[in-house]
Amino acid sequence: MRRDYFTVEVTNVDSAGIPSLDIEYDGPRDQLVGRLTDGTGDPLAAEELDVTYRLQSNERGVIGITNRVTGEFLVEVNADNEAVLAFIRAARDEGGDDETRYRLRIHHDGDELLSHEKGTLLVYDAGGDLRRSESLIPSGVEL
Repeated sequence: MRRDYFTVEVTNVDSAGIPSLDIEYDGPRDQLVGRLTDGTGDPLAAEELDVTYRLQSNERGVIGITNRVTGEFLVEVNADNEAVLAFIRAARDEGGDDETRYRLRIHHDGDELLSHEKGTLLVYDAGGDLRRSESLIPSGVEL
């Protein structure tokens, strides 16, 4: 799926509540639904998804959502570094416990296809090295 079919908005970064990473998809619905569901047609569970952010320049990066079991990239979205890093800070400061620091939501034409509370979001630099200080890593998790 093409990245230009996706837009991202971060919400609740300046207010109380769990910060949200809201992704809107404008491409063919069936294509996205097929990626976000398991073999029975049910949405993939929160623990089946990994969320990462890869910095590409001083201004832009890519949010990646992968299937934890298969490693398949499900969604890639171009995003603004400043907005995503502000979102991560808010999730660290205002989010819930280690398991519910932020909410991940994916929409198509206003319909919510996926909504999960997540605790982990790993940030990588352009060279692929983990940036621990900017990542959301639950306590007790070793990488």
